[in-house]
Amino acid sequence: MSDPNQQDSNWQQQTIEKLALSGLKEQKTARRWSIFFKVLMFVYLFIVLFYALGWISNAKTATGAHTALIEVSGVIEAGGEVNADSVMGSLNDAYENKGTKGIILRINSPGGSPVQAGIIYDEIRRQKKLHPTIPVYAVVEDICASGGYYIAAATDKIYVDKASIVGSIGVLMDGYGFTGLMGKVGVERRLLTAGENKAMLDPFSPVNPKHQQLAQAMLNQIHEQFKTIVREGRGNRLVEDNETFSGLFWSGEQSIKIGLADALGSADYVAREVIKQEEIVDFTYQDSITDRFAKRLGASMAKSVGLDAMVKGMQLR
Repeated sequence: MSDPNQQDSNWQQQTIEKLALSGLKEQKTARRWSIFFKVLMFVYLFIVLFYALGWISNAKTATGAHTALIEVSGVIEAGGEVNADSVMGSLNDAYENKGTKGIILRINSPGGSPVQAGIIYDEIRRQKKLHPTIPVYAVVEDICASGGYYIAAATDKIYVDKASIVGSIGVLMDGYGFTGLMGKVGVERRLLTAGENKAMLDPFSPVNPKHQQLAQAMLNQIHEQFKTIVREGRGNRLVEDNETFSGLFWSGEQSIKIGLADALGSADYVAREVIKQEEIVDFTYQDSITDRFAKRLGASMAKSVGLDAMVKGMQLR
């Protein structure tokens, strides 16, 4: 006959063993789930990092027929929101993709560097000759002024919203003069140069008529270049008068009447009704972190030699 106390002791031991084993299983399960979620989070962060560095792009993997979209949004300047390198890279990717049936440059820019705008204009014209079957259109959102319009003039057609701002075909160079203020506070400007024109347009020195004349001649020359590309780009669609190249700007509705634009239309409309490819793939180039750092370093070096202020002061605006 078995001892009741011994049976009770065995039952307690077995129960404790079962509870211990159950606890170990739960710990192992929890550990596996913890590892799984950590790996999942690592993969997610890895993908986000690749997108941030510009190593992954939906545009590069696009295979079906589509309309390519390139955003031209912001001030046009070297190393800025819109620059020649990034737009040219986007154009090249869009044209090389076999699924691209048409390209839209969606422009929302007040203008900027005549050099950067000119490089983009030339690249559009070059790519059009290489790919005559792929049309390229400009679609204006809020504003397409000066340097922004310089770029738009290279496209096959320009579409606008009726309330868009279009035009401002001119060139400016702005700055400040502090000579009066310096005299009032008793500050004396001491400037040494090697080269009689090295201090041209120095804001802390009185206006030099010779320098002012030279600067105006340069602005006039760039303005003539701007007028030439608009005439070439718009052809007989342009209704030219004394105000066309005066720096004025017009609403999108009025710009159609004077030949600066062709028709009303959004990017979706142009893709659907004009290009006949409703699917839009964004080819806009995104700077990687290293690219942004390099550009900022280059801008800092330009400022250190005193050229940045003069170059940025001359704008297609």
